Amino acid sequence: MVILVIGVIKLAIHLLDIYRSSNIGIFLKSNENHLLVPRGLAKTKIEKLAEYLSVESIEISIGGFRLLGPLIAMNNNGILVSKLADENEITLLKKVTGLPVERLQSKYTSVGNLISANDRGVIASTLLKDVKNQIADVLNVPIEFLTIASFDNVGALMVSGNVGSAIHPQASDGEITKATKALKVAVEPITINRGLPFIASGIILSKTKAVVGSLTTGPELIMLSRIFKL
Repeated sequence: MVILVIGVIKLAIHLLDIYRSSNIGIFLKSNENHLLVPRGLAKTKIEKLAEYLSVESIEISIGGFRLLGPLIAMNNNGILVSKLADENEITLLKKVTGLPVERLQSKYTSVGNLISANDRGVIASTLLKDVKNQIADVLNVPIEFLTIASFDNVGALMVSGNVGSAIHPQASDGEITKATKALKVAVEPITINRGLPFIASGIILSKTKAVVGSLTTGPELIMLSRIFKL
């Protein structure tokens, strides 16, 4: 792993592909202590990622699928998984992380695409109002329901960190204000992977470092460094 250098600026950000894709957030999920990786990913890549991010890695699937990003929402307080998850997967997550882990009791299976959380608040899709109490209880933070740029899949359009958060570039001023109030950190619009607005598809955060999709440009990297204090 390397610290990226742009000019004279050193950034604690690493560029990565997973399965020859720059959409790393589709396959990986993290909080400040754990990195969830799909079963079958190369051991050497898992070890290097965990070492770089200073986290413990967990090889897991959700419902047998390796697309972890869309099927999991998590912060440092708890983990919500898709209703597709089986008992063995939930048991493993509970055992290794020591966190509460529950299937989201919703008809929608893409939990990670509908929820974005840090340790101060949750931004959730308006589609999930009927499971408000479960979300707030498991993640142990207040919840705000939003659409972002007229989209319901807010978890795909945000990456929420404890020092800053990134949001879809077409989010309105009102949406940014509400997200900032809910997450209690600055929220800034940005793109990833050479202009993609689906932020969560290209960023994995730990406490002090980040891994991003390999197509992410220099200007995007500098903005990410500022937003997440990297």
